[in-house]
Amino acid sequence: MLELLKTRRSIRKYQNREVEQEKIDAILKGALMAPSSRGRRPWEFIVVNDKEKIKKLSSCREHASGFLSGAPLAIVVAANADIGSIWVEDAAIAASYMQLMAHSLGLGSCWIHVRERPYDDTQTAEDYVRGILDIPDHIKVLCILAIGYPSEGRPVHQEESLLYDKIHYNRF
Repeated sequence: MLELLKTRRSIRKYQNREVEQEKIDAILKGALMAPSSRGRRPWEFIVVNDKEKIKKLSSCREHASGFLSGAPLAIVVAANADIGSIWVEDAAIAASYMQLMAHSLGLGSCWIHVRERPYDDTQTAEDYVRGILDIPDHIKVLCILAIGYPSEGRPVHQEESLLYDKIHYNRF
């Protein structure tokens, strides 16, 4: 697990290669195993492999989402906010599990934050995504995960560069 954490990096460039359904299924299975508050599992996952829809989704954030257009797969991570007040945390854990699962399968991924971000001066990124994918109002969008075979390499995390001074015992 430590090796997986050391080598997982945000990937924004992808090969022009489809992600096999078996790998998509494994990523989703990992997400469905994520813990959630009181076992409520408020999350919902919208798998997008339609290139036109991915291209539209890549415009959800002015400067932060354009790279999505080069990904063969997007997974929109959302949740039913009516189920509980900590849907954000529950959905974030599931999204992180998906990113780790993707990396373990030789895929790269990158989180595109959607919640509480603008699309433009009149619309939120969430409303923009909701419109493209017909997401009902009670389902809140947290993020989009871009997933694909990496076409860029990123250096691994170096243990000597970890911020150990951020760790505190028994008091700050």
